[in-house]
Amino acid sequence: MKVGILSYHFPPEPAFIPGSLAEELAARGHEVRVLTGFPDYPGGQAYPGWRQRWRHETHNDRLSVRRVPRYVADGEASTRARLASYLSFAGSAALVARRFLAGIDVLYVFQLPATSFAAASVPRLIGRVPTVLHVQDVLPEDAPPGDGRWTARVVSAMTRAFRAADRIAVAAPSMRDLVIAAGADPERVSVLLNWTDERIFHPAQPSAEARRLVRRDGRCVVMHAGTIGARQGLETAVRAAAALDSTTDLVLVGSGADERRVRGLAAELRAENVRFVERRSPLDMSDLYAAADYQLVMLRDLPELRGSVPGKLQAALSCAAPVLVSAGGDTADLVERARAGLSCPPEDWASLADRFWLAATIPPAARSDMGRRGREAYLREMSLPAGVDRMEGLLREVARTRVPA
Repeated sequence: MKVGILSYHFPPEPAFIPGSLAEELAARGHEVRVLTGFPDYPGGQAYPGWRQRWRHETHNDRLSVRRVPRYVADGEASTRARLASYLSFAGSAALVARRFLAGIDVLYVFQLPATSFAAASVPRLIGRVPTVLHVQDVLPEDAPPGDGRWTARVVSAMTRAFRAADRIAVAAPSMRDLVIAAGADPERVSVLLNWTDERIFHPAQPSAEARRLVRRDGRCVVMHAGTIGARQGLETAVRAAAALDSTTDLVLVGSGADERRVRGLAAELRAENVRFVERRSPLDMSDLYAAADYQLVMLRDLPELRGSVPGKLQAALSCAAPVLVSAGGDTADLVERARAGLSCPPEDWASLADRFWLAATIPPAARSDMGRRGREAYLREMSLPAGVDRMEGLLREVARTRVPA
C-alpha cells in the first residue's frame, strides 16, 4: 500500500506510536509518507539543530517525512496560544497535502486534539482517500476553566473528523463510548491498545547508580515517572505517602505544570518520605523502574479520563514492574484483569494510603509474580507487533474501499 500518515508530533519528539508505525509499515514493504511539524515538544522550543522552513523533506528507503512550519506554543502557553498552534499546523499541512500525499491508498491520522483541525481538512483536500483515525484523546489535555469557547472549537473539529472517518481505532475500551457519543458510527470504531517503545522499556536489573538515586533504606519504594500535571492529581499521592512515612517512600520522577504545587504540599505536610527526581532520559527509565518496588499510575476522577490509559502503564507492564493504580475506568480494569498490581478509586488519599501499606507487606516473590503477569498481558494484548498487525489490517480493509480518481 501507499500509506499517508498525518501527525502533529513525530520523532525525534516522544511520539512513539506514529513513529514506530511508520517504520514498521515501511519495513513490511509499504510506501509511507509522513506529514508532520518540526520538533518542539515538550519544551515548546525548536530542538537544537532544527529550524522551521517550508521545504524540509527526508527520505529513507520506503519512508518519506515532510515537515511544515507551525506556531510554537511553549509548555506554559495559554489556551489561545495552543489553539493558534493547532490552527497553524492545519493551515501549513493543507498547503502541501495535495501534492505530498497524492496517490496514497489510505490516510492514517494520529488523532490528538492538536491534530483536530488538520484531520478535518486534509482528507477533503486529497479527495476520496479512505481515512483511519487513531484516537488518543477526546478533549484538550489541559484546557483550564474559563476557556470553554476555545475547547468547543477543538471538540467541534474532532467531531467532524470522527463523522467523516472510514474507520476509527481508539486507545482504550471506554474511549469507544466517548467517540460514539461524539458522533462516530459504532460499526466503524475498534479498540486498539497502544504499545510502548520496547527498545527502551523492558525488564532490567537495577544498576548501583539507580539504586542510590531511588532507594534510601529497606522501605518499599513507589515511583511515579512522568508528567506532574493537572490530570495526574499527585497531591493525592503525597497525602497518602505522608500518612505512611515509616513504611513507604514515594519517588516522583519528572516535571510538569503542577510540580511547584505538589512540592509545596510535600513541604507543608513535612513528608520527608516524598522525594523529587528531575526529568530523566527515557533511556534511563527501565533501570529506574527496576530499582523501585512499584510503579504508580495516577488519573484524576474526571469523566473524560475514564476512557484513557496513560502510556506509563504500558511502559511499566513491558518492564515487568508491579503497578499501583489510583484511577477509574479502563486503567484500573486492565491492571486488575491482568493481576499485575493493586488499584483504588481516584482522588481518595486514604484508600491510596491503604494500598501503599498493603503493597509494602507483599513479599518480593509475590511482587515479581505481579510483574510477570503484567508483562505477559502486555505481550499478549499491547505489544508493538500485535498493535501494528491490527493497524495494518485496518488500513488494508479501508484501502480496498478506495474509489479510483
